Amino acid sequence: MQTISELSPKKRGHERASLAASGGLLRKNLSRDLTLTEPLPVQTVTARLRAMLDERCLVYRHLVHDSTPTSEDSARVRGEPLEVGGKALVIKADGRFLVIVISAARRLDSKRLKKLLKAKSIRFVTREELHERTGLVPGSVPPFGRPLLELDLLVDASVLAQERIAFNAGSMTESIIMSTSDWRSVACPLEILEVSSEPSPTAPKE
Repeated sequence: MQTISELSPKKRGHERASLAASGGLLRKNLSRDLTLTEPLPVQTVTARLRAMLDERCLVYRHLVHDSTPTSEDSARVRGEPLEVGGKALVIKADGRFLVIVISAARRLDSKRLKKLLKAKSIRFVTREELHERTGLVPGSVPPFGRPLLELDLLVDASVLAQERIAFNAGSMTESIIMSTSDWRSVACPLEILEVSSEPSPTAPKE
């Protein structure tokens, strides 16, 4: 086989032109292939949550239902008592983001929580803060912290008083129902507190 250097000047010119054209075509094809490559899909919080439960071989019910804007709506479509619902409230205490889980039949005692946390200020996060932190909308947050959500997880004793816990699973139209003991084993709350109270008869529904 002859190398380019062994060819006549005229033939060398043709060979170089042919190689340059082939190289340009190769680069064009590679560029097109890279452009057509689709990005990997990002797993939703719901999918990651279910994968986490499945990895531990935990038993749970996964329900798909109409959107449930209130705790009462959620209890109705799940066929569960209101107190079984685990209401996940995302709070900002000073500079700390956390999620506190209470029974859906009760209300958060924010003054007591503030005192127990020794915080100077405490408030619910805004819709924008919630989305930036979790990618979720209000009402869809599951009762989990790290590693599922970048939040510190605290739980009220009212949740642990129930044999089961039912909660929105990262979506307003999907719920999970499981044993409270299994939930506690996988969620690993940092603290168990008593920061809830009975709602007043005139309190708005949540």
